Amino acid sequence: MFLFDLLTQYRCPRWAPLPLRLIVGFGFMQHGLAKLSKGPDAFAAILQAMHVPAPQLMAWLTISTEIGGGLAVLLGGFVALAAVPMAAVLLVAVFTVHLPYGFSSIKLIGVTAAGAQFGPPGYECDLLYLACLVALVMAGPGPVSIDEFISAARRKRNQRPVSAPTKISKGQDNRVCAL
Repeated sequence: MFLFDLLTQYRCPRWAPLPLRLIVGFGFMQHGLAKLSKGPDAFAAILQAMHVPAPQLMAWLTISTEIGGGLAVLLGGFVALAAVPMAAVLLVAVFTVHLPYGFSSIKLIGVTAAGAQFGPPGYECDLLYLACLVALVMAGPGPVSIDEFISAARRKRNQRPVSAPTKISKGQDNRVCAL
């Protein structure tokens, strides 16, 4: 009970989005950079084999979304805007690739001298990424983010400086004049 009290006593919910941003941003960037390093043409060939229309264009859009969106989420900049194409990429992956393999993303087939052998991944990781994106859109990117920096700058700009109190006196014709 003491440990639970100790852990809950120092909660800081405003920091909760930070680990989500780091893993989602890094994960998306890794997937995009892996596709880029193998060559966009290799990914376009996979898309063409899956009968995706305009495979070259879709390859570049996917890679750009994964790298650019991942960087935006990692830095916490324009997260709500970046989340839309990122969610689209995830949903396309679920329905075109992962759905036939079921929910689980880890399917241990066997263990050989070379190590563990795994089957094709299901849609579990895609759903986890989607859930993280939804949480980031709903809660905001949290501290140490570009969005928070922009919000703080706007708040500071919109604050009006408090001016010194003005003296009020009556003029010769009994009108009130501010001095």
